Amino acid sequence: MPGRQGIASLPWCNRRIENHDLYGGKLTKASLMKSTGTFLAGTVRGKHAGPESRRQTRAPKAPPSPPAAPYTSRIIKAGALLADTKTLLSHWDTATSVKANLARIRQENLFGKASRSRVEDILAIFRQRYLSDEDVANALVVFVRNRLPAASLDRILFFHSARNDRLLHDAVTKLLLPLKVRGATDVDALEVQRAVAKWVAQGKATGKWGDNTILRVTQGLLSALRDFGVLQGAVNKRIAPAYLPIEAFAYIAFCLRQEQPSAAKLLELPDWKLFFLPPVGVERFLIEAHQHNLLEYHAAGTVTRLTFPANTLEEYANVIAQRPH
Repeated sequence: MPGRQGIASLPWCNRRIENHDLYGGKLTKASLMKSTGTFLAGTVRGKHAGPESRRQTRAPKAPPSPPAAPYTSRIIKAGALLADTKTLLSHWDTATSVKANLARIRQENLFGKASRSRVEDILAIFRQRYLSDEDVANALVVFVRNRLPAASLDRILFFHSARNDRLLHDAVTKLLLPLKVRGATDVDALEVQRAVAKWVAQGKATGKWGDNTILRVTQGLLSALRDFGVLQGAVNKRIAPAYLPIEAFAYIAFCLRQEQPSAAKLLELPDWKLFFLPPVGVERFLIEAHQHNLLEYHAAGTVTRLTFPANTLEEYANVIAQRPH
């Protein structure tokens, strides 16, 4: 059985996920077991916390699953908004309510927008994506104030945005993922537009959208996905190389653990499709996160155990933010 240092240096522990490692590729459960020897078959002992200090995550309220609400056309008015989001979070007062914070931000014209309606559009998007759960908002404030690298923070913001915007979520999991599985990277904007039109015809949108609205929604989707790092290309879009920093993965795993207490079932959650991760890829990341002392992942036959060094999302954000970057 290889030691901790040896395991961490294996090729599959690299954070950049290559195409052949994932869906439809070479990385399988069998190959993972072969690469790690008996690592997954035995109990892994972490060095970062002893039995007396290891805290089980409580049974907290679950973050919202991707909503079943109809698709909206809000993506036309506000895309990824990464810079504005970080500005908002850097000025957020966790001691006051969402309503009080938003009122102050309006009064101060924090974003420097000339149009009041534009400010309201942006704030509505923020409320939808990040402010419906106080724990999420507070965790994001921790990341911004501690200058979590953009590579990690942007992926976290994408995760919350996609879970709270069904259209954004489905564009990735139902349109881009099948392309990824086939090994394709080029994204045909016309095909995306046709898919959106089909969804509208199926009654999945808020009312009936005209052709111009469908076109603008498609353009907004593709631009937002580019800004979030899912796509590349100013004009001709293609799927970007899949990259999920280990800090971002660990945070997302904590969020999903609140929703799914079973470590084995957590591997199967559909949310991982937002990052083109199959279950074996999720397990690979859990092992790597264990190596980085971000969590403890134990596997013995059909029994798995996953614990974190924090009880709440905000506490865990502090654990991640205080690591050297």
